[in-house]
Amino acid sequence: MSTPRTVRLSPNDNVVVAVDPIPEGAEAAGVTARARIMRGHKMAVAPIAQGEPVRKYDQIIGFATAPVAPGDWMHTHNVEMHDFARDYQFAEGARNDEVLPPELRATFEGYARPGGKTGTRNYIGILTSVNCSASAARFIAREVERSGVLADHPEIDGVVAFVHGTGCGLAAYGEGFDVLRRTQWGYATHANLGGALMVGLGCEVFQIDRMKDEYGLVEGDHFQTMTIQATGGTKKTVAEGVERIKAMIPIAARAKRETRPASEVTLALQCGGSDGYSGITANPALGAAVDELVRHGGTAILSETPEIYGAEHLLTRRAVNRAVGEKLVERIKWWEAYCERNGGEMNNNPSPGNKAGGLTTILEKSLGAAAKGGTTTMRAVYEYAEPVKEKGFVFMDTPGYDPVGATGQVAGGANVMCFTTGRGSAFGCKPTPSVKLATNSQVYASMIDDMDINCGDILDGVPVAAKGEEIFKKVLSVASGEATKSEDLGYGDAEFVPWQIGAVM
Repeated sequence: MSTPRTVRLSPNDNVVVAVDPIPEGAEAAGVTARARIMRGHKMAVAPIAQGEPVRKYDQIIGFATAPVAPGDWMHTHNVEMHDFARDYQFAEGARNDEVLPPELRATFEGYARPGGKTGTRNYIGILTSVNCSASAARFIAREVERSGVLADHPEIDGVVAFVHGTGCGLAAYGEGFDVLRRTQWGYATHANLGGALMVGLGCEVFQIDRMKDEYGLVEGDHFQTMTIQATGGTKKTVAEGVERIKAMIPIAARAKRETRPASEVTLALQCGGSDGYSGITANPALGAAVDELVRHGGTAILSETPEIYGAEHLLTRRAVNRAVGEKLVERIKWWEAYCERNGGEMNNNPSPGNKAGGLTTILEKSLGAAAKGGTTTMRAVYEYAEPVKEKGFVFMDTPGYDPVGATGQVAGGANVMCFTTGRGSAFGCKPTPSVKLATNSQVYASMIDDMDINCGDILDGVPVAAKGEEIFKKVLSVASGEATKSEDLGYGDAEFVPWQIGAVM
């Protein structure tokens, strides 16, 4: 019988990760397993006294709650999390990243948009200022699809109703309103939309005219607004909305793909349904792809602030300057206060599925999640849905809940997304295509209709760098119009979920 395979990520680690299941009594990593170790779970390879750190990635992922012997299974039953000091080393690891000259950069086929943006898709969006107009927006989209007009315009990827559950019952000023306003503006002006119609009720807190005034949005062929109350009710709104969309479609269809530099790719980095392999396979491979994208002048957005909690000190040392690093720490502190006032705690994450996959604490999950960001200098830290203007690797403050985090990244300008998963998340993100990366070969095989790339073969010897190059090439192909598995399945109509902060009144 062959020896079960394990991975030890650093010589300083006192645990290994099981690549294969390790039966009780079996020899692996130089020790005898004292319990059955499931795939993706951890086994101690050195004695650990009660209260001493458990180390993985050469970082602290928790503390032993009882004396640990080599061969013990390490998980929630004997590992806990508590606060400890971290050295942020602001900007000490910042470097001058290599960026290729324009003539040597990779290219893709995208849509040149006004203002210098480049789209990877050509959707028509129906936005809603408030939940009260959500049904009307869906009715409009449905009637346009039924009309058959889209069949005459293959250049249009579809008509999408971006509906949500807020827009009223909130304060007209402050943090919550600002987040919704930025999100709506980001989608209304997104490079992946060839046209947008915003539908409101009329009496809601989130007034369309106010947003237009504050952002200088001017109505025309590519952006229009209407309200149910001013139009005369639901039926009249749907009928007029359909006519407006039909008028937009041939105008938006004039857009043609043309060769654009990879520097126009803004890549959203997401993970969901993580497991014990995420930080070993898909996330580091995506990080390698990010490094390559940055080398070609592009932008990558790491997000999900609760899921870099405990790994933020690895990012602050990569900050371009102290101010950028301190902004990240300020967002971490905001989250600690946010959790406290809402009766939660940062270690409520990982989820039950994450734990079943081998992740024990948020510290362990965060260290793996941060690997998606590669190794280059962190150029900026943005608040939720802020427009991303810096090139290179940046961070955006979002929740860890995938649809909410992704919505913020897309509002910020992401025109492609890569989404890693070990348990098998089902997700898509119109108008931005989402490339799904499986962390292990089992979930890739069992969910082949959902997964675009298998990163599990890294456990079989495929180099992380080679997998990163495969991901980078896939991103460019998808940016050029190749459909992802999520797009083939039709995902993306229900995944627009703006972050709702504060009181609902």
